[in-house]
Amino acid sequence: MDKKTARLRRARQTRLKIRELRVNRLTVFRTNTHIYANITDAGGERVLVSASTVEAEVRTQLSGKSADTNAASVIGKRIAEKALKAGIDSVAFDRAGYRFHGRIKALAEAAREAGLKF
Repeated sequence: MDKKTARLRRARQTRLKIRELRVNRLTVFRTNTHIYANITDAGGERVLVSASTVEAEVRTQLSGKSADTNAASVIGKRIAEKALKAGIDSVAFDRAGYRFHGRIKALAEAAREAGLKF
């Protein structure tokens, strides 16, 4: 089993539980160069809000790398601000099988500080 398959296997149980609860889901995806965050509706069919380090506005805010904890914090704040503006105040956090450490933790803490509940 390769790393990606193992990560997706770990993520499957979380996604099933979130779908059962019927709540909006904050999903995180990371690569070596960027970090992405999406909020999908309760059914998992539509992306309601998204933020990533690929966006031009975010790239101007970042002074260096777009794949460090500072960039993840910026994305966490941005996704929370967009969600609150769209009327979403509570979500379930789907870390997609990644450990709650480093960039994932920085994104989650920044989103919580900006007013998003999960």
